[in-house]
Amino acid sequence: MTQRIECRDGVHRERAVAAALAAVRRGDLVILPTESVYAVAADAFSARGVAALRAAKSVDEGATFAVMVPSATTVTGLAARITDAARDLMASFWPGLLTLQFPAQATLAWPLPPEAPVSVRMPLHPLALALLAAAGPLVVTTANRPGMPAPISADDAIAQIGEWVAIALDAGAPIDPDALASTMIDVTGDRPRIVRAGAVSVDAIEDVLGFPLTDGDAP
Repeated sequence: MTQRIECRDGVHRERAVAAALAAVRRGDLVILPTESVYAVAADAFSARGVAALRAAKSVDEGATFAVMVPSATTVTGLAARITDAARDLMASFWPGLLTLQFPAQATLAWPLPPEAPVSVRMPLHPLALALLAAAGPLVVTTANRPGMPAPISADDAIAQIGEWVAIALDAGAPIDPDALASTMIDVTGDRPRIVRAGAVSVDAIEDVLGFPLTDGDAP
């Protein structure tokens, strides 16, 4: 049974983070709020946790997940290469709804596909950031069953995937439940490419870069 911890307006945050930290370190799943929806997370380096996340989302062993980090400095331990453009984007839009795809460090000992780029984001929600600061990188995806809408309440998230989850952090409504998904930019090469349009506009990104983005389908 999922343990719900009420932590609206910062109340019980220390207890909530401590319980969630203990859960992810055991390899359990945790429901947590982000800017726009509720997500489900596991320790990025836990084989048990990532396997549980795949089971909860009904995806196969080759599936990869986005990784949330507490700060831009954490990326140096995950990415094999960080370009100047990537640094500029992190400085301008993190924390926030921008996901960057980096080439993964070849030496990463984690249960994600080694050949896949690592998709990284620093969220804006204070509770998510507090947990990340304590736990380190977490693999994260929306807390919904396949084909169902992403939940905007802890109740909905528990109803959809609670059978897989140890702890649910209930922080009330997300900051902006109407926000789009994060914009995703591939920064694995010399020139950034747009993979998915989203909350951060292409115009805003190009203003920071000083040059137009390449379409994700371009060679």
